[in-house]
Amino acid sequence: MTDALELDALWEDFHRAVNMTSQELAAWLRVRDADENAEPLPEEAGSPTGQHVLAILQKRRTDLTDDDIRVMYRVVDTVTAQADVENEPEREEPEETRRRHRLMTIGHDPLRP
Repeated sequence: MTDALELDALWEDFHRAVNMTSQELAAWLRVRDADENAEPLPEEAGSPTGQHVLAILQKRRTDLTDDDIRVMYRVVDTVTAQADVENEPEREEPEETRRRHRLMTIGHDPLRP
């Protein structure tokens, strides 16, 4: 398990990286998975990582599991890596939209300040 100081820093980093509320993320996951034939059950919408992020957002820091902590590190690393990409030259709009949508599936909307 992670020590208290490291967990505090991870908690802050995670909540800085995940800038969507749990309600916004849940709605996005449902919209993302809906198609013209069917819409998944709310608890089944989205990727496993997106669902895990949603579950973490609904927990207290003291209730985190080792698996939660691994997902939190992965999300922070992914968002940080993508933030570095934002400093690169402009991308074509469809590619930029796909990147934004990928990040939104883990709770980060790059268009938010």
